[in-house]
Amino acid sequence: MNLSASKVLSAAVVTGALVCTMVATAFAAELSSGVGTVTASALKLRAEASTTSACLTLLPKGTSVVVEDDSIAGWYKVNHEGVTGYLSSEYVSFSISGSAKLGNGKVTGNDVNVRSAASTSASRLGSLNKGDVVAVTGIDNGWYKISFNGKTGYVRSDYMTITKEALSSRGTEAAAASAASSKGSEIVAYAKQYLGVKYVYAGASSKGFDCSGYTMYVMKHFGYNLPHTATGQMGYGTSVAKSALQPGDLVFFCDPSRSGGKAASHVGIYIGSNQFIHASSGGGKVQIDSLSKAYYAKYYVGARRLAN
Repeated sequence: MNLSASKVLSAAVVTGALVCTMVATAFAAELSSGVGTVTASALKLRAEASTTSACLTLLPKGTSVVVEDDSIAGWYKVNHEGVTGYLSSEYVSFSISGSAKLGNGKVTGNDVNVRSAASTSASRLGSLNKGDVVAVTGIDNGWYKISFNGKTGYVRSDYMTITKEALSSRGTEAAAASAASSKGSEIVAYAKQYLGVKYVYAGASSKGFDCSGYTMYVMKHFGYNLPHTATGQMGYGTSVAKSALQPGDLVFFCDPSRSGGKAASHVGIYIGSNQFIHASSGGGKVQIDSLSKAYYAKYYVGARRLAN
């Protein structure tokens, strides 16, 4: 190999190594680095990584912050209760994992998983929606630790940001709501097993269903005992606005020509994306339809949520 070729090869190797390093650094920067705790009696949170930069606030000893970036020599980029700034690393103890009151976290992604441990392979406890605000109680290797449904849960920090916002009504009820959503998804999955089963008047078994017999059968599997009438089932659970429907909710319809003066003539199970699954007398089987379909849009009368 001549000298010129050797130089080209060496340059390529060095360039490749630098690219790999840059990619690894960029990936690591997606997650928060860890927990920082102020060790000085008081420490200025500055707008930039400079001792001449403006002071945003003064943090007393023992204050815990989220360290977002530890790559700047002598400085940590941090988030303190929704305010981003820089702290001199000389006066901050740092840990990639730790429990601390870090303020409130706002979810930035859609349908964000809450895990039982700080890993994508850990079991799923439920999910949070974009805009939900929950209390953050620590960090574990780039994951935020939160209290979820009476347990400790973990959310990747690139799907949540520390915020000044107070816990929202959704945030304070997030555990229960997410648990209900998770249960609703289980209900839908079970209900779909019976797609195509024939419609049978007064039927309430896997050999054949009518509308309320089908919902009664599905819900009984999850411990909910419902009567075998659409109107009777309207008396169970809690009322849900159409705009707030979740998978697993019961949806009701009332066609005056078929209701006999009762509150409902038909019932199905909402499955998401404006669709519901039901035992259809017209279709002759268990099938999926849209709530926007003319007939169902016209006669829709409400929804009830059992999975609370």
